[in-house]
Amino acid sequence: MVQDRATGELLEVGVVNAFSGCPGDQPGARAPNWVTCAWPPEYGDVLRWQWEDCAIPYWRDQCQVARRHGVKIALEMHPGFLVYNPETLLALRAATGPELGVNFDPSHLFWQGIDPVVAIRRLGENGALFHAHAKDTYLDRDNIRINGVLDTKSYTRVRDRAWTFRTVGFGHADEVWRQIVSALRVAGYDDVISIEHEDILHSRDEGLARAVEFLRGVVPGEPPDDAWWT
Repeated sequence: MVQDRATGELLEVGVVNAFSGCPGDQPGARAPNWVTCAWPPEYGDVLRWQWEDCAIPYWRDQCQVARRHGVKIALEMHPGFLVYNPETLLALRAATGPELGVNFDPSHLFWQGIDPVVAIRRLGENGALFHAHAKDTYLDRDNIRINGVLDTKSYTRVRDRAWTFRTVGFGHADEVWRQIVSALRVAGYDDVISIEHEDILHSRDEGLARAVEFLRGVVPGEPPDDAWWT
């Protein structure tokens, strides 16, 4: 991902967003293998090989390159990859280097049952918040009650899916997003909140426009003042 002359440095971008990747189940494998349970024990063997032989050596090298060029690497926590929640992100960071952190996208946490506010707190305590996305997820409670949250059906089958990516404000109310942006500020994050549009029910133009309008109502526009009332 990061070459000898780091892309981020050449573009004068301090943070490069990426995914952790997901190796297969053995050397020479050509397809990813996302391990999601501890039994049968072969799954544990695959997971150890993926982490110890593949991911950690690779990302340790990338962190060294990033360090030389003054660039940070922000991994999006995404199911299907080795890093999909705060625990796996922080485990990879601890094994590779502080140049590796998170591109925080709540949409992938909502459907896993992860509280974004609590996740922000944990990641912020570890200095791992490097970038943030604004994307929402609608949870279809009836479908979840029947089949759970893991869902491989096409994103076009909104009626049948457990969850669907939505424009911010169309999956969770403004109160949820107010808590998220407040948690980011408490955690010390004062940088870009990047709108990501993957909403099958909105055109790209309308989805972007509605996201901008919504976020203007919940994202603070000025830095906070001192506690003048104390």
